[in-house]
Amino acid sequence: MSAVAAIGQIERSLLQVRSLHKNFGGVKAVSDISFDVPAGSIFSVIGPNGAGKSTLLNLISGVYQPDSGSLSFNGTALSAMPAHRRVRLGIARTFQKIRLFKQLSVLENVIAGFHVHHHIPAWQYVTHGAAFAADQRRCRERAVQLLHFVGMSGRLDVLAGSLSYGEQRMLELARALATKPQLLLIDEPAAGLNAAEVDGLLDRIRSLRNDRMTVILVEHNMDLVMNVADRIMVMDYGRRLFEGSPAEVQKNPAVIAAYLGGELL
Repeated sequence: MSAVAAIGQIERSLLQVRSLHKNFGGVKAVSDISFDVPAGSIFSVIGPNGAGKSTLLNLISGVYQPDSGSLSFNGTALSAMPAHRRVRLGIARTFQKIRLFKQLSVLENVIAGFHVHHHIPAWQYVTHGAAFAADQRRCRERAVQLLHFVGMSGRLDVLAGSLSYGEQRMLELARALATKPQLLLIDEPAAGLNAAEVDGLLDRIRSLRNDRMTVILVEHNMDLVMNVADRIMVMDYGRRLFEGSPAEVQKNPAVIAAYLGGELL
């Protein structure tokens, strides 16, 4: 690649990861990982259980700090930046193990996601003046829109803890979108979903890409990954085994052998 082409590639990348390492005791959870995620794309990370996929998302979102290496988001270095600041910067995520406010309603869970973007004077939280009321109204309206997007318009007042597993997955997605992310990290969203719910998830991820949102998707459901990803990185034992298009991944002998024991689909 020429120097000019390399510069252009960097300029188009929303997230740049370079030589990332993370150890837990003697276990190398992430070892020398480097990749770029272009803006407006869906970048999927696949690999066997224990390959380091969720650890990688934790490093990007700020749950963990790397032992070495660098992360750059939209030109801003993320090193040592806490998770809450990364959310304000435009990075949101869902978790493999669902984390909701289960004693709050569906609507209240999504409204909670807007807290990083409140722009009202502190005293308004005490007196509940006009600015507070306008902010609450704006958040509620947008929360209702997001719940419509994930197919939960009829569940606004239901307690989150009483939802089905699939509904909780969709609620967590809506809450993450409430933070207005540029980069959305989605960890195992199809886990526990039935075929119809997976189809609905696929449509929603495509809609996010159509709206120019950038998505990093960690997922075991290969049908979902192959139908939605623009590019796929395969991890094995904490390392980057291969990166390419879905077609390239399906044909790569090392990926087939390491990930699925001889059969990709």
